[in-house]
Amino acid sequence: MRSILIFLAIAFGLSWLIALPLWFGDGLSSPFFGLVALAMMATPAIAALIVVFLVDKPARKAAALGLWPIGRPGRFIGYLALALVVPVVLILAALPIGALFGVYPADFVNFSGFQEITDAQLAATGAPALPIPIGVLVALQFVNVLIGAFINLIPALGEELGWRGWLLPKLLPLGVAPAILLSGLMWGLWHAPLVLLGYNYPTAPGWLGLVMMCGMCVVVGAVFSWLRIRSGSVRAPALAHGAFNAAAGFSIVFVAAGSVIDTTQATILGWSGWLVPLVLIIVLAATGQFRPAPTPEAQPQPATSR
Repeated sequence: MRSILIFLAIAFGLSWLIALPLWFGDGLSSPFFGLVALAMMATPAIAALIVVFLVDKPARKAAALGLWPIGRPGRFIGYLALALVVPVVLILAALPIGALFGVYPADFVNFSGFQEITDAQLAATGAPALPIPIGVLVALQFVNVLIGAFINLIPALGEELGWRGWLLPKLLPLGVAPAILLSGLMWGLWHAPLVLLGYNYPTAPGWLGLVMMCGMCVVVGAVFSWLRIRSGSVRAPALAHGAFNAAAGFSIVFVAAGSVIDTTQATILGWSGWLVPLVLIIVLAATGQFRPAPTPEAQPQPATSR
């Protein structure tokens, strides 16, 4: 418990310290916002490294962080593939579900909102009109997500090394469900320095945005935790986190022109976007997919004749 409290104090303290220039400056409009957000993503990893090397001092430090071993190569690669695909599917599935409930203003045919945003950006830079059909640009977004997942891998590892790499296994003695719930809740609260400024939930009061962020982090964190537990490595949830961040912009790609998205209700950030992940979590739990995968040395050995 002592090491967990130290970890949380460092991760939360550093995140608030790094975000202070936004609070005393222009908030999310600050030209330094991107740099601040990137630096904040490193704070859980810094906290985990400090605790592992200076507090707990385990013999197998890489294992304590979820960096080693990676297990059987085939299984490991399989979970990396799932890490690339599953978050993107969940983000995309949230959009028609939101449209079905009437909380996401969608245009899945003409991509009018994406066209509107693209035209405005080109006009602002003095560039000519888009030389390709908007549908081609939409298709290219899927390629961008694949590339972005790997570009985002390093900053995403900054978060995952702390939340799923170190913290989740430390909480597992409490039980799988409490460990996932607590780690997800801590992950959500850690976003407070930005969410209270309007990040992710610009149309909601700060307290409601933080509540919704915690809910989203518990739900999505459960999926990332499944990847961590079954793969035995922090690399799978880190890649999933990178893909998740890269695919977040799809909510803009399929929105109707002139619409405002209430992210407390729509997209993966809102309640309607949590429905498909919750179904996935229930299925995974019912099929025993939150049990740790057996290590090679734990596999039963074939009987030998005498």
